[in-house]
Amino acid sequence: MAKLDQFKNKTYLNRDVTLELTQKDFQKMAADSKPQEIAERAGVKYLEEESEFLVTCLNKEYHVRFPSGEIYCQGDDEIQLDVQILILHYLNSAEGVPLQDRLISFQELPSGQLYINPFHGRAVRPLIKIFGDQPEKFTKAGLALGGEKGDKGDVSIRINLFPRVPILYVIWLGDDEFPASGNILFDASAANYLPTEDYAVAGGMVVFEMKKLADQM
Repeated sequence: MAKLDQFKNKTYLNRDVTLELTQKDFQKMAADSKPQEIAERAGVKYLEEESEFLVTCLNKEYHVRFPSGEIYCQGDDEIQLDVQILILHYLNSAEGVPLQDRLISFQELPSGQLYINPFHGRAVRPLIKIFGDQPEKFTKAGLALGGEKGDKGDVSIRINLFPRVPILYVIWLGDDEFPASGNILFDASAANYLPTEDYAVAGGMVVFEMKKLADQM
């Protein structure tokens, strides 16, 4: 868990600064680590001739230059700053531990209670508002984003943000007495791959990526 301490004081309030600091952290880590070891821990490919990692995130393949931390994606002129920060945090933080196949809530992540309000505001509430009464669109959009159907709630989708970061989106449909509700759950190994704040950011990012796809259906 010591690796995650370096991110405690960083926020997404100023993304340009956060990305610059994150790239510096990546460069420091790169000075002490072999790229093959980083790739193995994160479950990604390392191309030795190009000195690049290939990181899959939400159906897109990103190239991360080693050791600079610069990121590009074929056919994408501009990559969201949030995506770049998440990718570098993932490579920096991945510890290579096996997935535990046990679900936990956001509150169970380290310091999860500190970020619970941003998490609900960024991710859970939009999930319910956008898809609470559109389960078919939710399922189709999740599958189109590379997810697979889950077995929780009335409808759920498991989406891999990164190779070793599965996230489960769950919706319970409303009725005459109760409105729709939802939650976002994580593998119990989640803290070994990203800082807690990143899960608040990523949770909402995936919801809005699903919304983009649903709007096209």
